[in-house]
Amino acid sequence: MSEQKISKEQENHVIAALSYIWVLCLIPLLTRRNDEYCQFHAKQGLVLFIVSFAVMVLGMVPILGWLIILPLGWLVIIIFSIFGIINALQGKKWIMPYIGKHAEKINL
Repeated sequence: MSEQKISKEQENHVIAALSYIWVLCLIPLLTRRNDEYCQFHAKQGLVLFIVSFAVMVLGMVPILGWLIILPLGWLVIIIFSIFGIINALQGKKWIMPYIGKHAEKINL
């Protein structure tokens, strides 16, 4: 059987895709500190992670939170995560609306 070797670039794409899976954004943030591509996605993933906490807190507000903020917030987070994962795996730098401008301000 032949073994397929994963290139460093492909590995970075997979690591960058982890950025959009909730707390896993910490993996590229901590392990790929010198990789601009991974850091780009990790910072967006970190902001998305923080936004998910804000949605959870605001979702506790009776009626408004339960019926509007929580469902819509999670829908947006899931959509952004899926698009982030797809773009990271394809090697693209997609700047997320609203989230991307906040991620650019992060200096680690």
